[in-house]
Amino acid sequence: MTQNHYDNPIFFKKYSEMDRSKYGLQAAGEWSMLERLFPNLNNKTVLDLGCGYGWHCKYCIEKNAKAVIGIDLSEKMIQEAQKRNHDPKIEYRVCSLLDYEYPKNSFDIVISNLVLHYISDLNNIYKNVYQTLKKEGTFIFNIEHPTFTAGINQEWIYDEKHSPLYWPIDDYYYPGKRKTNFLNHEIIKYHHTMTQIIQGLIDCGFTIENLIEVEPNEEMKKIPGMIHEMRRPMMLLVKARK
Repeated sequence: MTQNHYDNPIFFKKYSEMDRSKYGLQAAGEWSMLERLFPNLNNKTVLDLGCGYGWHCKYCIEKNAKAVIGIDLSEKMIQEAQKRNHDPKIEYRVCSLLDYEYPKNSFDIVISNLVLHYISDLNNIYKNVYQTLKKEGTFIFNIEHPTFTAGINQEWIYDEKHSPLYWPIDDYYYPGKRKTNFLNHEIIKYHHTMTQIIQGLIDCGFTIENLIEVEPNEEMKKIPGMIHEMRRPMMLLVKARK
């Protein structure tokens, strides 16, 4: 994962204008489902892989976690996290998922939100997370759904009135690099099949506890255009235990 678009001032400014950047977890469509997966955080140690603005780190502290480490490749993200979600119990570090040391048996919970689809080798991350979790520790992550990452250009096919006709999928069983456009920038992501995502965890020794394909809630369906999000899943939430 060598990309770091978030330290590009133009890209970062556009990202900062998104609702989830301005308003935090309550503006993230997946949060109501993701929050259900969190175990009791009282006196727990937490590692956030790709912490961004630090919203999840601060949430953990508000739920009485003992200590949280949030890492992110982007210096601008970490600066924003320290400004918006500072707490003496949170340590923010500029560091990629690939370079972190993953100390053995150190954390009760590891979380990662919308980062793993930028990683080519999921199994390596799984092994590192398994290593750094304490016995019976919890791994919670949100990854772009394979149906979404296998979408051609991650875009709908539209009719002449620009209404979505269908979501095209191709090369599903060929995992690897995908080029897409996000905030007017070419972004490299990695497509992983459902088998790779789930069986990889099982092969590493994890037990799958929850699996959620994110869909908009009834309130979100009132937002113009949001009803189309019922036509294919965009995100996949997974909770696994060591």
